[in-house]
Amino acid sequence: MKTLTSLICRGLFLVAFVLAGLAAWEKLANLGGYTVLRDSVAAGRLLEVAAITLLFVIALILREIHHELRSKGTA
Repeated sequence: MKTLTSLICRGLFLVAFVLAGLAAWEKLANLGGYTVLRDSVAAGRLLEVAAITLLFVIALILREIHHELRSKGTA
């Protein structure tokens, strides 16, 4: 279970990183008068989705820490 959670955390972190990069790329393109995504999704919306994804990653990591502390008997 621990390896599955770790794999999910890494995958979601990668997705959030790619979405944030795409949002930055789209914003820079918009400043130049161009578009990357052809107005299907705004750069701000992509950044919001990236932040929400990172929130899930943080929650999963905190869950792992909690279970590790509980198994050692300190919590």
